[in-house]
Amino acid sequence: MTVPGGAARRMRWWTPYAFLAPYLALFAVFMVLPIGFGFWTSLHEWDVNLPAKPFVGLENYTELFDPSSVDGGRFWLAMRATGIFTLFSVPLLIVLPLLVALLMNGRFRGRNLYRAVYFAPYVLGVAVVGFLWRFLLDGNIGLVNHYLGLDVQWTTDVPPAWVALVGVTVWWTLGLNAVIFLAGLQDIPRELHEAAMVDGASAWRRFRAVTLPGLRPVTVFVVNATILASANMFGQSYLITAGAPADQTKTAIYLIAETGLRQFDMGTASAMSFILAACLMAASALVFGAFRDRSAR
Repeated sequence: MTVPGGAARRMRWWTPYAFLAPYLALFAVFMVLPIGFGFWTSLHEWDVNLPAKPFVGLENYTELFDPSSVDGGRFWLAMRATGIFTLFSVPLLIVLPLLVALLMNGRFRGRNLYRAVYFAPYVLGVAVVGFLWRFLLDGNIGLVNHYLGLDVQWTTDVPPAWVALVGVTVWWTLGLNAVIFLAGLQDIPRELHEAAMVDGASAWRRFRAVTLPGLRPVTVFVVNATILASANMFGQSYLITAGAPADQTKTAIYLIAETGLRQFDMGTASAMSFILAACLMAASALVFGAFRDRSAR
């Protein structure tokens, strides 16, 4: 398609930037400025109730890296809880959705209903999910213990509390990853599977040689997004276990919200946020690096 000469002459060097300006303005207002203000806050002893907010430099950060300090001990306990939850939830939220997507990709009666059933929990809000499972998992009146004949304190003891948090999260968010994997499966050319079948490849061999390589870009996205979502888990811990027992299930985001919004210590909360963000950036870099190395081989 050719551009008329008059229209071409009216184009200026700043035309692309004019189209980008609305997005750049929104990005600056809602992303760049809040990040900059958050970092500035982390360099101060920032109490929203006090007019004086003295500059303390990196003191908030050094206290967090001191395990003997009150804030440092609480923060790394919360980071440990975040790591435990991420370690156990991410593999399940990768493997199980992939298996579900493989089943949903087949041809059978009621396929659309099957897909809807798996995706349905994801449309629920975290408040609904939290209160629902808080009642079901209650150690005294919960229906889970009642129907299974158990006497387990799912919300106040560990490791049962971790089993509850991971299980609820997998049940709630499995459908989203399954739909993403399903879209990736449907994007793989059918001819590749047919060629492998003609060559006599077994189902497992076709899965390894055709399906997994074809899903590599989707898998990178799913793994990275799942790690970030799991590391930012807040609602389940807040509503189901309330951080019990003894703050062992209180995640980093939970502690950041509590420090900033309950204790009004926004400086320390901002420093916690930036340390968590740095850890997540490192995790994302490792994910991309691992998949890049595999593709190179």
